[in-house]
Formats: sequence, C-alpha cells, structure tokens
Amino acid sequence: MKIEIEKVKKKQLDLSESEPASHFPTLVAMEKAGECVFTAPVNARVAAIWEYDHVRAAGKVESAVRLTCSRCLVEYDLPISSDFTIFYTESKGEELDEEVELSDEELVSATYSGDEIEMDPEIAEQVMLEVPYKPLCSETCRGLCPECGADLNAGECGCDRGGINLKMAALKKIMIEK
Repeated sequence: MKIEIEKVKKKQLDLSESEPASHFPTLVAMEKAGECVFTAPVNARVAAIWEYDHVRAAGKVESAVRLTCSRCLVEYDLPISSDFTIFYTESKGEELDEEVELSDEELVSATYSGDEIEMDPEIAEQVMLEVPYKPLCSETCRGLCPECGADLNAGECGCDRGGINLKMAALKKIMIEK
C-alpha cells in the first residue's frame, strides 16, 4: 500500500488492500519460526490526510492466525484486529549515533523520503503486535498433567500431583527464626 504525497496534500486518501501473509517478509518469518500460521489474508484500510508538515495515516488491520496453546498444546484460531495511527514526517537525512529516549509521539511516527510512503512494513508490524507472545486457548486453560501428559481441560487424569517437588525439597529443612 502506497500513499502518494502530492495526492494526499490535495485531499484525504482512502486506501484499502487485501494481501496474503506471504506478501510481508516479516510475517513469512513468523510462520517459518513456527510462531503461528496465517489463515486469512491481511486486510488493511487507511485514511491518509496532510496535516501541517506531516501525513497522518489512521487505519485498521485485520487477519486471522492459527496458534498452539502454550499450556495444553491445542491448536486454536484467533482473529486479529488492530486500529492504528502513524504520523509520517519527511526524512531530513539526519542520523543519530547516540541513544535517545523517544516521546510517546515519536513512538507512533515514522519518516519517509521521496514521492510516496510505502506502508507495508507498518501494516506487518501492526499484525505482529497483535499475535500473542504466549498464546493461550483460554484464560482458564489448565494445561497438561506433569505426570502423564493428559489434557486437564478434558478432565482429571487421576495422577497424584500433590507430591514433593524434588527441586525445592531442601527448602523444607530450613528453619526461620522470628
């Protein structure tokens, strides 16, 4: 998706695109790493407008992924939806050599150079931000039994899980005086 600077200076541009996840290199890398599988195309709608000396691009990104629960290892589908606003300012060619703290406004801004703004990296970034780092099929997921490996969401397995954790057994002998 590209925003042409001359057109956006004259009037608001309403853009939309639907691309497969394979169109975005960072999303392909996520799939290759086994983090998720994209089950729907990435749909993006953006309204771009010229304000003072920058372009404000506000939009929404939607897709769907198949994830593996980090507790019970069950695969489940998760719809992804993200609203975003990015402020694009023209690059002045300055390079910063030292570390600087970014303000909240700078965290939602990007630079461009030339006659158009390529939005694909920011669209892919919005999708990546919505994929959970530690996916859970539900907040109440009970996971797997550490003894037999049974899915505890399906019911109790009958194993005695109240035993002593050998890693911490030595701590039982410590006496604390008050």
